[in-house]
Amino acid sequence: MSETETLIKFLLTRRSIRKFKKDPVPLDVVKRILDIARYAPSAGNRQPWIFIVVSDPEVKSRLAKIHRWAYPLEEAPMGIVVACNKDVSPDSYYVDCANATMYIMLAAHAYGLGTVWLQTLRNVEDIQKILNLPANYIPVSMLAIGYPAESPSPKSRKDLKEIAYLNSFGNPLQ
Repeated sequence: MSETETLIKFLLTRRSIRKFKKDPVPLDVVKRILDIARYAPSAGNRQPWIFIVVSDPEVKSRLAKIHRWAYPLEEAPMGIVVACNKDVSPDSYYVDCANATMYIMLAAHAYGLGTVWLQTLRNVEDIQKILNLPANYIPVSMLAIGYPAESPSPKSRKDLKEIAYLNSFGNPLQ
């Protein structure tokens, strides 16, 4: 298999993992993953993100209860919250932090770890309070992270002809 095909296979095999083994994630691996996330693209290279690693069971539990879909964090060995300073990148902090989040998810996958992106944007104030985040730091994502205890099959995807256009909407890319 060519290097390109190996990389494409890597991208296509990443899954959202909601069930984790109890095995702890080594802190040196987490540090390496976050070091990689620093290289995510951001508007004007402003890098408005911070990363809060959450391993304390009580804090994880509080975060896992902010909404019904945050439950994977309760049993995951660790969580990572990506928050952006909206004053540093007022027009792009959501996208900047989304990019950093994907870098974390892909780096974790490279280390054999699973992640799931847990929605934060309806619960910004709750998360800020739990993590003592200043008001200008918006939690854009929260990840449960650990060694996978499941192997989900790929979900169906829309056909490319339904979502890809050439030069303008409605002109199918053929």
